[in-house]
Amino acid sequence: MKFNIQDKVKLIVPLSYLKTSDNMPMLRPPDLVAIDEVGEIISIKSPETVEIKFRRGSFLIDTDKIEKI
Repeated sequence: MKFNIQDKVKLIVPLSYLKTSDNMPMLRPPDLVAIDEVGEIISIKSPETVEIKFRRGSFLIDTDKIEKI
C-alpha cells in the first residue's frame, strides 16, 4: 500500500514497542498509542517505515502495521 504525507492512519496490529522519531530514537512502551487511535503521517523515512504523529508523540512505524482511514 502506498502512503503519502498527511494521510490519516491507524494501527492494525498491537506493537511490542514504539520507536520515537527523535534525533536519538528511544524505545517506548506500546500503551502510548491505542490500537484505534488515528494518527497522521508526517514523513516517509523509507519504503517500509513512516513517521506518524499521534496524540502522545511521533513514532517510526512499519507500513505493514498500519492502514489508511
